[in-house]
Amino acid sequence: MSKSAKNVVKEFYNCNLVTEPEKVLSLIHDDVELIWNSTDGLTIMNHSEILDTFKEIQRTYKDLRVEISHILEDDDYVTVRYKYYVRTIENEDEELGIAHFISIWQVKDEKLYRGHQISQPVMSADDSTGTYHKVKS
Repeated sequence: MSKSAKNVVKEFYNCNLVTEPEKVLSLIHDDVELIWNSTDGLTIMNHSEILDTFKEIQRTYKDLRVEISHILEDDDYVTVRYKYYVRTIENEDEELGIAHFISIWQVKDEKLYRGHQISQPVMSADDSTGTYHKVKS
């Protein structure tokens, strides 16, 4: 039985890129493309560029955790709102929120295929406690 697009996206974001890199990579389509708008501007990434980003994350952080607040499915498209938390190698006892994201993924062959993502760094004025409670997914 095939997985729904929503379940594929949930599985991807619930994996820990630092401790489960093979599982994360198994959910990325070979022909993936990610269009990412961030404070640095527009970045368009293919499979190898995404892998390079993953390697940098693994090199930099001791642990990575995502907290999903919203996830919506429409056929093979899934929209997800989430926040990343990290523990650095230098201070693994402290968990820090690093960025807020909203991503829209097209799922193909039970893998992330086409993505549109927008992100914003966490700021000290953020009210994460009131807006990032987990919702029914």
